[in-house]
Amino acid sequence: MMDAAIDTPVRTFVQVSEVWVPGDGVLRLAQGDYGGLDAFASISGRESFAMGEGLPGKAWAEGRPVVLKTFEGSYFKRTEAAAAAGLTAAVAVPVFAGKALKAVLVVLCGDDEARVGALEVWAERDGLLMLDDGYYGAARHFEWVSQHTHFPRGQGLPGAVWAARTPILLRDLGSGYRFVRADSAGQAGLTTGLGLPVPGPDGNVRVLTLLSALGTPIARRFEIWDARAARVGRAGGAVLIDGICAREGALWTGEAEPERRLSAWEGPVGRALGAGVPVIQSGPAGLPAGYASMIALPIHLDGGLSHVVAWYL
Repeated sequence: MMDAAIDTPVRTFVQVSEVWVPGDGVLRLAQGDYGGLDAFASISGRESFAMGEGLPGKAWAEGRPVVLKTFEGSYFKRTEAAAAAGLTAAVAVPVFAGKALKAVLVVLCGDDEARVGALEVWAERDGLLMLDDGYYGAARHFEWVSQHTHFPRGQGLPGAVWAARTPILLRDLGSGYRFVRADSAGQAGLTTGLGLPVPGPDGNVRVLTLLSALGTPIARRFEIWDARAARVGRAGGAVLIDGICAREGALWTGEAEPERRLSAWEGPVGRALGAGVPVIQSGPAGLPAGYASMIALPIHLDGGLSHVVAWYL
């Protein structure tokens, strides 16, 4: 197993990440990575959200991921501070275990002509997956194509995640036959796709897709850890089943290498596994060399924690 790292700093698509947890009827900030946006961090640390209030509260109330493509004139509570920090859009992802809310992960992005990527939410309508909403940065044509695309179960990245109820990584989006929107993805410079199921308290599973470009990647490294008992055995923990670094490729060199396992509470991924809530590691301590921060997002399905998806910045 090799740690694929990058020595040269890369400008990422996502600029801020936050974890909001419920307590006493409101959501409060548990963790955040603000990338040096100290004023926005200070204001966020003093905020709280009731159900239905602000972006985290809306995701909680509606029980689904919510995309907010503009803050001005919206229900977003920190509009002035976000504008001062150059933040213009956000996605909130609620983490439910059955009907119980564990946390809400919020990621915030800026908008300029060089920033390309996609954060999409797909939902079932009349037996097909349709785009519920998405944020694409400067990838305007790809956004138009996505708005006019739907997926039967098992087709494309969203349909495959929907059918398998498991996170899936796709490489080479612009040339991959498995990616239905390959031509427009190639034109936009999108190279890597991560799809993950997002269960809601209503029993429906929506699909979140993160599509990354080399120039402004959503993350520089992705990992998928399988925590299902049939895979890891009675001892618990999780097994790395897929991973990729944006520039170096796969995180292993050959099939002969041993499985990579971790236990609950072992490192940031293990903390997400043990607590069942998202973990943000801000700072390089405990991370592979060359990475400054990471997000570990647990997925609760079929009565238990099934996977942890990690992405590194």
